[in-house]
Amino acid sequence: MLVLFSVLVFITTFVAVGLAVLIGWFTLQRLGAQAVAEDMPSYLSENETSALLRNDTLSTISIWAKVLERFDFVEILRRHLAQADLDWSVGRLTLLMLLTGSLVLALLMSLDFLPAWGALIAACGVASFPYLNVLRRRARRFRKFEEGFPDALESLARALRCGHPFSAAIEIVAAECEAPVSTELRKASVEANLGASWDASLHKLCERVPLIEVNMFASAVQLQARAGGKLNEVLGKLAENMRESVSLKGEIRALAAHGRLTGLVLTMLPIAIGGIMLFVNPSYLAVLIAHPYGKYLIAAAGVCVALAHFVIRRIVDIKA
Repeated sequence: MLVLFSVLVFITTFVAVGLAVLIGWFTLQRLGAQAVAEDMPSYLSENETSALLRNDTLSTISIWAKVLERFDFVEILRRHLAQADLDWSVGRLTLLMLLTGSLVLALLMSLDFLPAWGALIAACGVASFPYLNVLRRRARRFRKFEEGFPDALESLARALRCGHPFSAAIEIVAAECEAPVSTELRKASVEANLGASWDASLHKLCERVPLIEVNMFASAVQLQARAGGKLNEVLGKLAENMRESVSLKGEIRALAAHGRLTGLVLTMLPIAIGGIMLFVNPSYLAVLIAHPYGKYLIAAAGVCVALAHFVIRRIVDIKA
C-alpha cells in the first residue's frame, strides 16, 4: 500500500511540474514565432509560415539533445515525425516513451505476482506505444494522400492544358485540393518561390512523402523539363493509373480485414477464457496461480499471445 501511494504521489508531482514547464515553453515559443512571422513576406499563408518556422532541434533540454545526437536512429524518428505531420521534437517523443515505460515498470515491479523479466517486457511494450501511434498516424496520412493525389494530378493537368505555367498550376492545385496533398504541394511551391530549383523541391517532396506515386510524378516532371513533351497528357495517364491502384489497394484491405479480425479474436480468446474460468471456478486456476512457477508460465503465455498477434498482423498485411 505504501509503495502504491508513493508511486501515485510521484506521478501527480511529475504531471504537475511537466504541465507547468510545457505551458511556459509553449508560451515562449508562440511569442517567438509571432515575432519572426511579422518579418515574413505577406504572400505566405499561415500554414506556409509555420512550415518554414518548424524547429528542427532534437530537444529543448540541452543535455538530452546532446545525448540523442550520439545515436543514428534519431534521424529516423525525426523523419517519421515530419511524415506524420506532428510538430513534436525527437526529445519529446523519446522522453514520453521513457516516462511511460518507467511508470509501468515501477507499477509492475511493486507486484509480487509478475516476474522481473515479465515486467520489463511489458514496460518495453507500453513504452513503444507513443512511437507506434506516430507510425499509425503516418500510415493514415499516407493513405489519405494516396486517395487525394490522383484528383490533384488531374487538376494539375487541366491547369497546364489551360496554359498556366507549372509553378502557377501547382499553386492553383494546392489552393483547391484538400490536405495532406495541399500541404505538401504548397511546401514544394514555397521552396521553389524562395529560390530552390524545382528538382530540389520535388526531391524533398519525395523524401517527405516516400510513395511510388510521388516518385513517378517527380520523375515525369523532371523528364519533361529535360526532354520536352506534353506534361498534361502524362499527368492525366498517371492519375488514371493511380486511381486504379488506389481501388485495388482498397479491395486488398477489405479482404485482409477478415484476417485482422481473426487475429484479434484469437488474441482475446485465451484472456476471455481465463477470466471466465476464474469467475466460474476459481479453485481450478488456483493451482496454477499458487504454484511457485505459475507466474512464470502465465507471463510466458502472455508474451507468446502478444507475439502471435503481431505475427498474424504481419501475415495479413498484404502489400499491393
